[in-house]
Amino acid sequence: RSPYQITTPIYYVNDKPHIGHAYTSLACDVLARYMRLSQRDVYFLTGTDEHGQKVQTTAATKGMDPLAFCDEVSRSFRELLTLLDIDNDRFIRTTEEFHKESVRHLWNVLKDNGAIYLGSYEGWYSVRDECYYNESELIDGKAPTGAEVTWVKKEDSYFFKLSDYQQRLLDHYERHPDFIAPDSRRNEVVAFVKGGLKDLSISRTTFDWGVSVPDDEDHVMYVWIDALTNYISALGYPNTEKGSKFDTYWPAALHVVGKDILRFHAVYWPAFLMAANLPLPKRIFAHGWWTKDGEKISKSR
Repeated sequence: RSPYQITTPIYYVNDKPHIGHAYTSLACDVLARYMRLSQRDVYFLTGTDEHGQKVQTTAATKGMDPLAFCDEVSRSFRELLTLLDIDNDRFIRTTEEFHKESVRHLWNVLKDNGAIYLGSYEGWYSVRDECYYNESELIDGKAPTGAEVTWVKKEDSYFFKLSDYQQRLLDHYERHPDFIAPDSRRNEVVAFVKGGLKDLSISRTTFDWGVSVPDDEDHVMYVWIDALTNYISALGYPNTEKGSKFDTYWPAALHVVGKDILRFHAVYWPAFLMAANLPLPKRIFAHGWWTKDGEKISKSR
């Protein structure tokens, strides 16, 4: 039987965990335990996403150094796993040096392959979602998730040539109909990609809490190119030699995510991997939200 890597998203540390994090972790734990009982060699990965503007701002409002703040909140996520008796194989933090080196390596591969260029960006951005939105996506002046958006004034930025991967992504979705589940989420992603992909801004210069861009330390990487790389940095990437963890467990059998971060996992992540000539994960499953009074439960609600 082939090895089986299952992952939760790495959880954002702007505040302590809530029931949604417990739900995702428990669901993955049940699947991991079942696969182990089926004699599969399982690698169950979870962890915390610790960079970005939102973390830096939250730490500042609490009068804390960003890393000290991350240490405190990341600890609360590890304590949740202990409380729920989650049997994960690895807990990764994006502030760990090995992870940052892995991300810088991936950046250099993308740049060497012609997938990154320097330009300038202005547009709508949600700090809460750490996501760029087109004007056409806004609903009553807010992000589709209900998050506030702000206009980012023109600033230098590195871009990933996402537009080059539109047809390759659509072809992959068609050849692998089980790549995204459930079908309703798959349909949403396919419609989004068919609507046209624009190149993606992947660096910022207006804050400094993140992984610095190789050979250009005025820029820090967009939090999602940093965060998504955890799925392979935890396996020792860039070591892909035969017998390595990467060779054993990648491509991942299953990424389990909330529906609000499906775009990053089902569009951006496979495009990054395609550009780096790396295999794509086998399946991405997006679950719904826990709600209260009809609204998504979040760290602030």
